[in-house]
Amino acid sequence: MTSTPGTDSGSAAPARTALVTGASGSLGAAVVRQLDQDGYAVALHCFNHPELAEEVAADLANPSTVAVADLRSWQAVADMCEAVEKELGPISVLVNSAGMRKDALLAGQSPTDWRDVIDVNLIGTFHTCRAVVPGMLRKRQGRIVNVVSPAGMQGSEGQTAYSASKAGVVGLTRSLARECGRRRVTVNALSPGYMETAMTTDLPDDTKASLAARIPLRRPTTPDEVAAAVTFICESPYMTGQVVAIDGGMTA
Repeated sequence: MTSTPGTDSGSAAPARTALVTGASGSLGAAVVRQLDQDGYAVALHCFNHPELAEEVAADLANPSTVAVADLRSWQAVADMCEAVEKELGPISVLVNSAGMRKDALLAGQSPTDWRDVIDVNLIGTFHTCRAVVPGMLRKRQGRIVNVVSPAGMQGSEGQTAYSASKAGVVGLTRSLARECGRRRVTVNALSPGYMETAMTTDLPDDTKASLAARIPLRRPTTPDEVAAAVTFICESPYMTGQVVAIDGGMTA
């Protein structure tokens, strides 16, 4: 783990700590910046590109740390969360923004590729939630935000693995919200629509045009627009088990 003290190293550490998975990606980085602005110390999780997460951390005002872990491994996630809490304090906000796409028609898709998507998107979300929920329940305080997708609620040709993984996260979110509500821990999902990030740059131009045409606002959303909704969710004490769509009306 790599620590960054923040721009004012003499100031007291924030009282709240957030863990953001996939922080080296466009959306994860935007969420990190938003939470830093909201006064959180932030742990930036990444796996393949720690140097990108470190670039984001270097510009934060509050204390932060970069944590490298394979979300598919329960032990790696448990160790990461333990290290984050030792360094920054108890995790009060978890944002699961890490994700993977390996698109193909099911009839020809490799079973290994299909499982990889499920393992990262669904099993990885279970691992991080499982690691932080006991502490949140003990403190009777916490916010979990799971990033999903319209593909998890609608059919999406060529995306059976991705759609299944995100539909699974929606179900996990709603069920976990029921389990945690009595201890004042909220669990919600955030569903961005079509967003121009590294995950979508490889889409064919005609696919991008088709997606934009389905959006009433006629443009993709931005990571910053989606990240702003994280603040809304975290500040809402009475909202839980919901899917908040920031998709320009795509699923209206």
